[in-house]
Amino acid sequence: MSVEPPSSGRPTGPPDSAGRPTGPPSGPLSGPGGHGGPPSGPPAQPTGGASGAPEPRRPWWKSAPRVAVLTAVVVAAVVVAVVLGSSGGGSGGSGGSGEVFLQAAGKTGPDAFTPSTATDSSAPPVSAAPDTASAPVNAVRGVDGSAPGLYGGTREVSSCDVERQIRYLTAAPEKNRAFAAVAGVRADQVPAYLRSLTPVQLRMDTRVTNHGYRDGAATTYQAVLQAGTAVLVDGHGSPSVRCACGNPLTPPVAQQGAVTRTGDSWPSYRSSDVVAVAPSTRVITVFVLYDPDHHTWIARHRGDDGGHDRKTHPPASPTPSASVSTSVGPTHPVPVTSSAPSSGTSPGTAPPTSAEPPASPSSGSAPPGFSPPASQPPSSEPPAPGSLPGESPQSG
Repeated sequence: MSVEPPSSGRPTGPPDSAGRPTGPPSGPLSGPGGHGGPPSGPPAQPTGGASGAPEPRRPWWKSAPRVAVLTAVVVAAVVVAVVLGSSGGGSGGSGGSGEVFLQAAGKTGPDAFTPSTATDSSAPPVSAAPDTASAPVNAVRGVDGSAPGLYGGTREVSSCDVERQIRYLTAAPEKNRAFAAVAGVRADQVPAYLRSLTPVQLRMDTRVTNHGYRDGAATTYQAVLQAGTAVLVDGHGSPSVRCACGNPLTPPVAQQGAVTRTGDSWPSYRSSDVVAVAPSTRVITVFVLYDPDHHTWIARHRGDDGGHDRKTHPPASPTPSASVSTSVGPTHPVPVTSSAPSSGTSPGTAPPTSAEPPASPSSGSAPPGFSPPASQPPSSEPPAPGSLPGESPQSG
Protein backbone atom coordinates (compact mmCIF):
# COMPACT_ATOMS: atom_id res chain seq x y z
CA MET A 1 0.00 0.00 0.00
CA SER A 2 1.12 3.54 -0.44
CA VAL A 3 2.12 5.70 2.51
CA GLU A 4 1.56 9.41 2.33
CA PRO A 5 3.35 11.94 4.40
CA PRO A 6 1.35 13.28 7.27
CA SER A 7 -0.57 16.37 6.57
CA SER A 8 0.99 19.53 7.89
CA GLY A 9 -2.40 21.08 8.31
CA ARG A 10 -1.85 23.71 5.68
CA PRO A 11 -2.92 23.92 2.06
CA THR A 12 -0.53 22.84 -0.62
CA GLY A 13 -0.42 22.98 -4.37
CA PRO A 14 -2.67 20.81 -6.52
CA PRO A 15 -1.81 17.11 -6.34
CA ASP A 16 -0.34 15.25 -9.27
CA SER A 17 -1.77 12.06 -10.82
CA ALA A 18 -0.51 10.05 -7.84
CA GLY A 19 -2.13 12.34 -5.35
CA ARG A 20 1.08 14.00 -4.09
CA PRO A 21 1.39 17.75 -3.60
CA THR A 22 3.26 19.51 -6.36
CA GLY A 23 4.38 22.79 -4.70
CA PRO A 24 5.12 24.64 -1.52
CA PRO A 25 2.43 25.87 0.75
CA SER A 26 0.32 28.51 -0.83
CA GLY A 27 0.87 31.08 1.92
CA PRO A 28 2.43 31.84 5.27
CA LEU A 29 1.16 30.38 8.45
CA SER A 30 0.81 32.11 11.74
CA GLY A 31 0.75 31.17 15.31
CA PRO A 32 3.13 30.47 18.10
CA GLY A 33 3.97 27.10 16.74
CA GLY A 34 6.33 28.53 14.18
CA HIS A 35 4.05 27.69 11.19
CA GLY A 36 5.32 30.20 8.71
CA GLY A 37 7.85 30.60 5.94
CA PRO A 38 11.27 28.99 5.84
CA PRO A 39 13.45 29.78 8.86
CA SER A 40 15.56 32.92 8.50
CA GLY A 41 18.55 31.66 10.49
CA PRO A 42 20.04 28.61 12.12
CA PRO A 43 17.85 26.76 14.53
CA ALA A 44 17.96 27.96 18.10
CA GLN A 45 20.06 25.90 20.43
CA PRO A 46 18.21 24.20 23.20
CA THR A 47 18.53 25.81 26.59
CA GLY A 48 19.23 22.49 28.12
CA GLY A 49 19.36 18.86 27.24
CA ALA A 50 19.89 15.56 28.68
CA SER A 51 23.31 16.63 29.92
CA GLY A 52 22.05 19.98 31.36
CA ALA A 53 24.85 22.02 29.63
CA PRO A 54 24.33 25.82 29.90
CA GLU A 55 23.78 27.98 26.87
CA PRO A 56 27.10 29.33 25.49
CA ARG A 57 27.65 33.12 25.99
CA ARG A 58 28.73 35.55 23.28
CA PRO A 59 32.25 37.15 23.60
CA TRP A 60 32.16 40.69 25.15
CA TRP A 61 33.79 42.25 22.10
CA LYS A 62 30.85 41.11 19.99
CA SER A 63 28.44 42.98 22.20
CA ALA A 64 27.66 46.36 20.67
CA PRO A 65 26.49 48.01 23.94
CA ARG A 66 29.62 46.95 25.77
CA VAL A 67 31.91 48.16 22.99
CA ALA A 68 30.16 51.52 22.97
CA VAL A 69 30.57 51.94 26.72
CA LEU A 70 34.25 51.01 26.60
CA THR A 71 34.88 53.45 23.74
CA ALA A 72 33.26 56.28 25.69
CA VAL A 73 35.45 55.55 28.72
CA VAL A 74 38.64 55.56 26.64
CA VAL A 75 37.74 58.84 24.93
CA ALA A 76 36.99 60.48 28.27
CA ALA A 77 40.33 59.33 29.69
CA VAL A 78 42.22 60.75 26.71
CA VAL A 79 40.46 64.13 27.05
CA VAL A 80 41.31 64.33 30.76
CA ALA A 81 44.97 63.48 30.08
CA VAL A 82 45.23 66.18 27.42
CA VAL A 83 43.69 68.83 29.67
CA LEU A 84 45.91 67.95 32.62
CA GLY A 85 49.01 67.81 30.46
CA SER A 86 48.37 71.23 28.96
CA SER A 87 47.64 72.91 32.29
CA GLY A 88 50.36 71.47 34.49
CA GLY A 89 54.11 72.05 34.78
CA GLY A 90 54.16 75.43 33.13
CA SER A 91 56.84 78.05 33.44
CA GLY A 92 54.94 80.03 35.94
CA GLY A 93 53.35 82.80 33.95
CA SER A 94 51.96 85.89 35.57
CA GLY A 95 48.70 85.60 37.39
CA GLY A 96 48.63 81.84 37.88
CA SER A 97 50.24 78.97 39.65
CA GLY A 98 53.43 77.53 38.20
CA GLU A 99 56.80 75.95 38.71
CA VAL A 100 60.02 77.48 40.03
CA PHE A 101 63.21 75.59 39.23
CA LEU A 102 65.99 75.73 41.84
CA GLN A 103 69.44 75.83 40.21
CA ALA A 104 72.62 75.10 42.17
CA ALA A 105 75.60 77.34 41.45
CA GLY A 106 77.90 74.67 40.05
CA LYS A 107 75.41 72.80 37.85
CA THR A 108 74.70 73.49 34.21
CA GLY A 109 70.97 72.80 34.43
CA PRO A 110 68.44 72.08 31.67
CA ASP A 111 68.33 73.49 28.13
CA ALA A 112 71.81 75.07 28.21
CA PHE A 113 72.67 77.52 25.43
CA THR A 114 76.40 76.76 25.72
CA PRO A 115 78.85 74.75 27.80
CA SER A 116 79.80 76.37 31.07
CA THR A 117 82.01 79.45 30.93
CA ALA A 118 81.96 80.00 34.70
CA THR A 119 85.42 80.35 36.23
CA ASP A 120 84.47 81.21 39.81
CA SER A 121 81.36 80.14 41.71
CA SER A 122 82.40 80.36 45.34
CA ALA A 123 80.92 83.53 46.80
CA PRO A 124 79.47 82.89 50.26
CA PRO A 125 75.76 83.49 50.77
CA VAL A 126 74.45 86.54 52.59
CA SER A 127 70.93 87.25 53.79
CA ALA A 128 69.41 90.54 52.76
CA ALA A 129 68.13 92.80 55.52
CA PRO A 130 64.34 92.27 55.50
CA ASP A 131 61.84 95.04 55.16
CA THR A 132 59.85 95.86 58.28
CA ALA A 133 56.53 95.50 56.49
CA SER A 134 54.84 92.13 56.43
CA ALA A 135 55.20 90.36 53.12
CA PRO A 136 52.08 89.15 51.28
CA VAL A 137 51.89 85.62 50.00
CA ASN A 138 54.26 84.95 47.06
CA ALA A 139 55.62 88.50 47.25
CA VAL A 140 59.01 89.16 45.66
CA ARG A 141 61.61 90.78 47.91
CA GLY A 142 63.25 93.34 45.69
CA VAL A 143 66.87 94.56 46.03
CA ASP A 144 68.11 97.57 44.11
CA GLY A 145 70.59 96.60 41.42
CA SER A 146 72.99 99.38 42.42
CA ALA A 147 73.16 98.36 46.11
CA PRO A 148 76.79 98.03 47.31
CA GLY A 149 77.51 94.47 48.38
CA LEU A 150 74.72 92.98 46.31
CA TYR A 151 77.31 91.04 44.32
CA GLY A 152 80.66 89.45 45.06
CA GLY A 153 83.81 88.58 43.19
CA THR A 154 87.47 87.77 43.53
CA ARG A 155 89.85 90.63 42.97
CA GLU A 156 91.35 90.61 39.48
CA VAL A 157 89.52 87.39 38.61
CA SER A 158 86.60 87.22 36.21
CA SER A 159 83.82 84.88 37.28
CA CYS A 160 82.95 84.23 33.63
CA ASP A 161 85.00 83.80 30.45
CA VAL A 162 83.19 86.24 28.21
CA GLU A 163 85.34 85.63 25.15
CA ARG A 164 84.70 81.90 25.33
CA GLN A 165 80.99 82.63 25.63
CA ILE A 166 81.21 84.70 22.46
CA ARG A 167 83.02 81.92 20.59
CA TYR A 168 80.41 79.35 21.59
CA LEU A 169 77.55 81.48 20.30
CA THR A 170 79.37 82.58 17.16
CA ALA A 171 79.93 78.93 16.25
CA ALA A 172 76.19 78.21 16.55
CA PRO A 173 74.26 80.79 14.48
CA GLU A 174 70.82 79.46 15.44
CA LYS A 175 71.61 79.69 19.14
CA ASN A 176 73.14 83.11 18.58
CA ARG A 177 69.93 84.36 16.96
CA ALA A 178 67.79 82.94 19.76
CA PHE A 179 70.08 84.50 22.37
CA ALA A 180 69.93 87.87 20.62
CA ALA A 181 66.13 87.77 20.50
CA VAL A 182 65.94 87.31 24.28
CA ALA A 183 68.61 89.95 24.94
CA GLY A 184 66.85 92.45 22.67
CA VAL A 185 69.77 93.00 20.29
CA ARG A 186 70.62 92.02 16.75
CA ALA A 187 72.51 88.81 16.16
CA ASP A 188 75.63 90.70 15.04
CA GLN A 189 75.53 92.76 18.25
CA VAL A 190 75.83 89.79 20.61
CA PRO A 191 79.65 90.02 21.03
CA ALA A 192 79.52 93.74 21.87
CA TYR A 193 76.55 93.15 24.16
CA LEU A 194 78.35 90.43 26.12
CA ARG A 195 81.47 92.58 26.47
CA SER A 196 79.37 95.40 27.90
CA LEU A 197 78.30 93.17 30.82
CA THR A 198 80.15 92.79 34.12
CA PRO A 199 81.13 89.38 35.56
CA VAL A 200 80.11 89.01 39.23
CA GLN A 201 78.80 86.41 41.66
CA LEU A 202 75.44 86.33 43.37
CA ARG A 203 75.60 86.72 47.14
CA MET A 204 71.93 85.87 47.66
CA ASP A 205 69.56 83.28 46.24
CA THR A 206 68.02 85.22 43.37
CA ARG A 207 64.80 84.79 41.39
CA VAL A 208 65.06 85.27 37.63
CA THR A 209 63.42 84.23 34.41
CA ASN A 210 65.80 81.77 32.80
CA HIS A 211 65.75 81.27 29.02
CA GLY A 212 67.10 77.93 27.83
CA TYR A 213 67.51 76.57 24.32
CA ARG A 214 65.63 73.54 23.01
CA ASP A 215 64.53 72.36 19.56
CA GLY A 216 65.84 75.46 17.83
CA ALA A 217 64.09 78.03 20.03
CA ALA A 218 64.44 79.73 23.39
CA THR A 219 62.52 78.30 26.34
CA THR A 220 61.31 80.20 29.40
CA TYR A 221 61.03 79.13 33.00
CA GLN A 222 61.12 80.71 36.44
CA ALA A 223 64.25 79.89 38.43
CA VAL A 224 66.05 80.58 41.69
CA LEU A 225 69.82 80.84 41.27
CA GLN A 226 71.89 79.82 44.28
CA ALA A 227 74.16 82.35 45.96
CA GLY A 228 77.63 81.97 44.47
CA THR A 229 76.34 81.59 40.90
CA ALA A 230 78.53 83.33 38.33
CA VAL A 231 76.51 85.79 36.25
CA LEU A 232 76.98 88.71 33.91
CA VAL A 233 75.05 91.83 34.95
CA ASP A 234 74.09 94.82 32.85
CA GLY A 235 74.67 98.47 33.67
CA HIS A 236 71.51 98.59 35.79
CA GLY A 237 72.62 95.68 37.95
CA SER A 238 70.25 93.11 36.45
CA PRO A 239 71.51 89.53 36.01
CA SER A 240 71.65 89.06 32.24
CA VAL A 241 73.54 85.79 31.60
CA ARG A 242 74.10 82.68 33.74
CA CYS A 243 77.67 81.65 33.00
CA ALA A 244 77.26 77.97 33.93
CA CYS A 245 74.95 77.43 30.93
CA GLY A 246 75.18 80.57 28.80
CA ASN A 247 71.46 81.20 29.21
CA PRO A 248 70.17 84.77 28.95
CA LEU A 249 68.27 86.00 31.99
CA THR A 250 65.47 88.52 32.44
CA PRO A 251 63.59 89.75 35.54
CA PRO A 252 61.25 87.22 37.17
CA VAL A 253 57.53 87.06 36.56
CA ALA A 254 55.29 87.58 39.58
CA GLN A 255 53.29 84.47 40.43
CA GLN A 256 50.07 84.02 42.36
CA GLY A 257 48.50 80.91 43.74
CA ALA A 258 50.30 77.64 44.38
CA VAL A 259 53.96 77.47 43.38
CA THR A 260 55.78 74.16 42.91
CA ARG A 261 59.54 74.14 43.55
CA THR A 262 61.59 71.58 41.65
CA GLY A 263 65.20 71.00 40.72
CA ASP A 264 68.14 71.25 43.08
CA SER A 265 68.24 72.19 46.73
CA TRP A 266 70.94 73.39 49.12
CA PRO A 267 71.15 73.57 52.92
CA SER A 268 70.97 77.37 53.12
CA TYR A 269 67.91 77.67 50.87
CA ARG A 270 64.95 79.47 52.43
CA SER A 271 62.13 80.73 50.25
CA SER A 272 61.82 83.77 52.52
CA ASP A 273 65.45 84.75 51.77
CA VAL A 274 65.09 84.72 47.98
CA VAL A 275 65.34 88.15 46.36
CA ALA A 276 64.77 89.64 42.94
CA VAL A 277 67.00 92.38 41.56
CA ALA A 278 65.17 95.58 40.70
CA PRO A 279 67.09 97.35 37.92
CA SER A 280 68.68 100.61 38.97
CA THR A 281 67.12 103.70 37.46
CA ARG A 282 70.58 104.99 36.54
CA VAL A 283 73.49 103.38 34.76
CA ILE A 284 76.08 102.02 37.19
CA THR A 285 79.71 102.83 36.40
CA VAL A 286 81.35 101.13 39.39
CA PHE A 287 80.16 98.01 41.21
CA VAL A 288 81.18 97.54 44.84
CA LEU A 289 81.79 93.81 45.38
CA TYR A 290 82.74 91.70 48.37
CA ASP A 291 85.85 89.57 47.85
CA PRO A 292 85.41 86.38 49.92
CA ASP A 293 88.92 85.14 49.15
CA HIS A 294 90.63 88.18 50.66
CA HIS A 295 87.81 89.36 52.94
CA THR A 296 87.99 92.80 51.38
CA TRP A 297 85.81 95.08 49.30
CA ILE A 298 86.67 95.87 45.71
CA ALA A 299 85.48 98.33 43.09
CA ARG A 300 84.95 96.93 39.59
CA HIS A 301 84.16 99.16 36.65
CA ARG A 302 81.25 98.23 34.45
CA GLY A 303 82.31 95.99 31.57
CA ASP A 304 85.69 95.16 33.15
CA ASP A 305 86.74 91.54 33.63
CA GLY A 306 88.42 92.29 36.97
CA GLY A 307 91.82 93.22 35.64
CA HIS A 308 91.45 96.76 36.95
CA ASP A 309 89.80 95.99 40.28
CA ARG A 310 90.70 98.33 43.13
CA LYS A 311 90.29 98.01 46.85
CA THR A 312 87.64 100.24 48.35
CA HIS A 313 86.16 101.01 51.73
CA PRO A 314 83.35 98.82 53.01
CA PRO A 315 79.93 100.30 52.31
CA ALA A 316 77.96 101.84 55.15
CA SER A 317 75.41 99.01 54.83
CA PRO A 318 77.27 95.87 53.75
CA THR A 319 74.03 93.87 53.88
CA PRO A 320 71.70 95.01 51.08
CA SER A 321 68.20 95.88 52.24
CA ALA A 322 65.28 94.10 50.64
CA SER A 323 61.88 95.70 50.23
CA VAL A 324 58.64 93.85 49.65
CA SER A 325 57.47 94.06 46.08
CA THR A 326 54.99 91.99 44.10
CA SER A 327 56.48 92.93 40.76
CA VAL A 328 59.84 93.69 39.22
CA GLY A 329 60.37 96.40 36.67
CA PRO A 330 61.67 95.83 33.13
CA THR A 331 65.34 95.80 32.31
CA HIS A 332 67.03 98.88 30.94
CA PRO A 333 69.43 98.25 28.04
CA VAL A 334 72.87 99.69 28.71
CA PRO A 335 74.82 101.81 26.23
CA VAL A 336 78.04 100.18 25.12
CA THR A 337 79.74 103.47 24.24
CA SER A 338 79.51 105.15 27.62
CA SER A 339 82.52 106.93 29.09
CA ALA A 340 85.52 104.97 30.32
CA PRO A 341 86.49 104.89 34.00
CA SER A 342 88.12 108.05 35.24
CA SER A 343 91.91 107.91 35.45
CA GLY A 344 91.80 109.85 38.71
CA THR A 345 90.54 106.87 40.71
CA SER A 346 93.29 105.47 42.91
CA PRO A 347 93.41 102.21 44.88
CA GLY A 348 91.48 102.34 48.09
CA THR A 349 89.52 105.46 47.18
CA ALA A 350 86.98 104.21 44.65
CA PRO A 351 83.45 105.46 45.31
CA PRO A 352 80.94 102.92 46.71
CA THR A 353 78.73 102.88 43.64
CA SER A 354 78.68 105.40 40.86
CA ALA A 355 75.86 105.91 38.42
CA GLU A 356 75.26 108.03 35.37
CA PRO A 357 72.12 108.79 33.37
CA PRO A 358 71.50 106.44 30.47
CA ALA A 359 72.59 107.60 27.06
CA SER A 360 70.05 108.83 24.56
CA PRO A 361 68.41 106.15 22.44
CA SER A 362 70.26 105.25 19.29
CA SER A 363 68.74 104.68 15.91
CA GLY A 364 68.18 101.31 14.33
CA SER A 365 66.65 98.12 15.58
CA ALA A 366 68.77 97.89 18.72
CA PRO A 367 67.02 98.51 22.04
CA PRO A 368 67.09 102.04 23.47
CA GLY A 369 70.43 102.95 24.96
CA PHE A 370 72.39 100.18 23.23
CA SER A 371 74.86 101.44 20.66
CA PRO A 372 77.35 98.89 19.34
CA PRO A 373 80.57 99.96 17.60
CA ALA A 374 79.68 101.56 14.30
CA SER A 375 83.01 101.51 12.48
CA GLN A 376 84.59 98.21 13.49
CA PRO A 377 83.32 94.63 13.41
CA PRO A 378 83.18 92.57 16.59
CA SER A 379 86.60 91.22 17.45
CA SER A 380 87.50 87.94 19.04
CA GLU A 381 90.02 89.76 21.23
CA PRO A 382 88.93 91.17 24.60
CA PRO A 383 88.46 94.94 24.86
CA ALA A 384 91.33 97.07 26.01
CA PRO A 385 91.68 97.36 29.79
CA GLY A 386 89.35 99.90 31.30
CA SER A 387 87.36 100.40 28.10
CA LEU A 388 84.27 99.07 26.42
CA PRO A 389 83.82 98.08 22.75
CA GLY A 390 83.99 101.12 20.53
CA GLU A 391 86.04 103.15 23.04
CA SER A 392 89.65 104.08 23.28
CA PRO A 393 91.26 103.55 26.68
CA GLN A 394 92.05 106.71 28.56
CA SER A 395 95.58 107.22 29.74
CA GLY A 396 96.41 108.48 33.22
